[in-house]
Order: sequence, then C-alpha cells, then structure tokens
Amino acid sequence: MIISFAGFLLAFTLIGVASVWKSRGTRHDYYLADSSVRPWLVGLSAVATNNSGYMFIGVIGYTYVTGLAAIWLMIGWILGDFLGSMFVHARLRQATATSGEVSYAGVLSHWYGSDNARLQRLIGLLSLVFLLAYASAQLVAGSKALQVLLGWPAWAGAVMGAVLVALYCLAGGIRASIWTDAAQSVVMVLAMGFLLVSTVAALGGVDATLASLRAVPDYLDWFPKDLALPGAAGALLFIVSWLFAGLSVIGQPHIMVRFMTLDDGSKMHRARAWYYLWYIVFYCLATGVGLLSRVYLPDSASFDAELALPSMAMEVLPPLLVGLVLAGIFAATMSTADSLILSCSAAITHDLLPHNIENTLLIKLSTLLITACALGLALSNNQSVFSLVILAWSCLASAFAPLLIALCLGWKPKQGSSILAMFTGLGTALLWRHFELHSAVYEGLPGILAGFAALWLLRRPAFLAATDAPA
Repeated sequence: MIISFAGFLLAFTLIGVASVWKSRGTRHDYYLADSSVRPWLVGLSAVATNNSGYMFIGVIGYTYVTGLAAIWLMIGWILGDFLGSMFVHARLRQATATSGEVSYAGVLSHWYGSDNARLQRLIGLLSLVFLLAYASAQLVAGSKALQVLLGWPAWAGAVMGAVLVALYCLAGGIRASIWTDAAQSVVMVLAMGFLLVSTVAALGGVDATLASLRAVPDYLDWFPKDLALPGAAGALLFIVSWLFAGLSVIGQPHIMVRFMTLDDGSKMHRARAWYYLWYIVFYCLATGVGLLSRVYLPDSASFDAELALPSMAMEVLPPLLVGLVLAGIFAATMSTADSLILSCSAAITHDLLPHNIENTLLIKLSTLLITACALGLALSNNQSVFSLVILAWSCLASAFAPLLIALCLGWKPKQGSSILAMFTGLGTALLWRHFELHSAVYEGLPGILAGFAALWLLRRPAFLAATDAPA
C-alpha cells in the first residue's frame, strides 16, 4: 500500500517538476502559462481543481449522512456550473487577452481597459483571505486520509502535501499545476471506480447492495427530511440552493484561471466538453461510494462521516488498490491546494503591492510564503473540511460572481459601485451564516442575488440622477 501510494506521489511530483523545461521565466508564463494550454488539459485541470479533497472527504461524508437525497447536490451543482460556463468562460478568456492581465482580480478590474486600482486590490485581498482558508482545508483533508490509512499523526499529511505542492509550483508555476492536475484527474476517477466496483462485489452483488440500501430507514428518500419549507417548495429551494453553489464556480479565481490559460478562445467549447464529461463521471462515482459507505460502515452514531472513504478502502480493497485510493485522495487535495496557492501568490505580487513584481525569483518566494501560511492554518484548523470549503466558496462567489456576470452582460459599473456591490454580496453571505440560515439555504444564493441587485440598482437612471443632484 505504502509503495503504490509513494509511487503515485513521486509520479505527480516528477510530472510537475518536468514542466520547468517549458518555463519561459516570465510572470505571464508563471501565472498563465503564456495562455498556451490545450483544451483537454484545461478541462481535466479544472475538474481536478474543482473536485478537491472536499469531494473525497466532504461530499462523501455528506452523502453518508444524508443518503440518496445528496444526489441533488450533484445535479444542482453541475447544472449551475454549466449555466455559468455558457455565459462567462469565453468572455473571461477574451477579456484576459484584451487586458493583458495575469490574475483574476486584474482581469475583472481592467475589463474595459480602465484603471481600477482600488477594486483590483480589494479583489486581491479578499481572494488571499478566503483562498488561504480554502487551501488549509485541502491540506486537512489529505491529513485525515493518511491518519486513517497509514496511522500517521494528524500533522504529517499536511506537511507532506505542502512540501510536494511547493516543490512543483516553484518549478513550473501554473503549467506544473495543470500538468499534474491532468494526471491526478485520471487517478481520481480510477480510485473511485475501483472502490465502487469492489464494494458492490463485497456486499454480494448489485441486488444484495440495493437490498442493503433499502434496509436503512429513509436512506433512499429523494429529499432530506429537514428541508427549510415543506413539500415541493422545500424540495425546489433545496435544488436551487445547490444550483447557486454550482454557479459559484465563476467566483473562484483558482478555477477560472484555468480557462484563462486556454491557447485559443474559440476552442472553449472543447475545454468545456472535457470538463463536464469528466466531472459528471467522477461525481456519479463519488456519490455511489458515499451511499455504499453507509451500508458497509453502519455505525453512523460514533463514526466521523468525513472518514468514510479511507475507512472503507481499508476494509474492502487489497493493499495495492488502497494505495491507489489514498493517492487519489491526496491527488485531489494537492490539485486544488496548488491552484489556491498560486492564486494567492498572484494576489500578492500582482494585485496588492503598489508595483507589480516581475522577478520570477521573488514570485516564487511569494509562493513559498503562501504555502507556509496555508500549512500553518491547516495545523491549527479544527473545522470540518466540508464546512470550511463551503464558507470560503460562498464568500468568494458572493463577492465576485455578481460583478463578473454584470461585466459579461456589458455593464460598465464604476469602481465605487463595484466595491459596494462586492461588500453587499459578501456581507449578506456572512450574515446568513452568522444567523445559521445556511442550514436551510446555501448562503451563496442570497449573497449573489444581493450583490447583483446592488449593481442593478446602482445603474438605474433614478439612482444616478439622485447621486448627481447638487447638495
């Protein structure tokens, strides 16, 4: 088990380090790979980045507790993601080429060529804060898996993940991240596929497995029992909440930057085809494994649901395949962590400092510093992976998605209006969680709607006339 696990990790690291031979030693190459990435690589990289340790640890744990109703998380998420991509991805890639910027914040604040320095710094600052929290959650997810499967101390997985991510990010920047993401995507799907088939066989075949699932009370109900509203209204609200969670992808700098690296904007449909095909396959496998884990590990009262996947792998698979599953989990955490760390580095060197840093040595030192900070947060983190990721995800989406949608609609909000809308969306999401309403409705839904409503109101003629009126 340890040998196969170590072998996969070594392969990932070598793939990432090998990208140094393609490096051109420039800031644009380090953060955007000179916008020269093929569609299939963009698609697989975006899948690996999106399907993070949250998928292996958080979503499977959520499915373990919730049952078949968790399928709406998958349906809503992918549908929302798809609807956003139809409208945003190609326009974002075009704006990247037009503006010449290398960061998500830079593109949004220079969409029409105007110099919105305060807006860029604010987007960079918010990105840095929430992406750091997100990165720490990925390292925590890897630590949990190693703790169960190998008996390592809780800190060991986080340290090892941080070291490996730093190694290949320093070597090749985002190109190293994308290359390793593609390899990790394949391993992630293989790991989940092997575990799903092996568990069904261990339970006695398809018929016996279905009978075992039916025996768990309410486990195959289509909707959860604790909906915010009764009946069809509650079911619809539940689905729409997760649809907004999927739409929130457009507010995630570490994912959207993948589409910004595409070699030709006219090929976006190919990148999206790779992305959604791989995404659907992997999400279906993950949901299936989550359902089976409840049957195979029935003691739900005293069991940490976020350990369902590694625990089941230990019991079902031979050591070689356990190593593959563990590598898949670790691959998922690293593929997202490296993307988050690079986005944080870009926020510092390109968005927050008064002068952009062009020296690649200083840029790499910034990456190393961010990795150390993420590791520190991971070692002190006591929150669940699922909770921490959803919080960071919804805050980023509430702050950035309304502005990005408005820009894609052709609106030209002023810098002050954009900043006000960002704080409106972010504040709404944080208040929603503070009052614990997120258990009923995903906080990104009211956050995105509030931010977009603010932008819409700020461009109304009546509002503009009132603000332009003499004192």
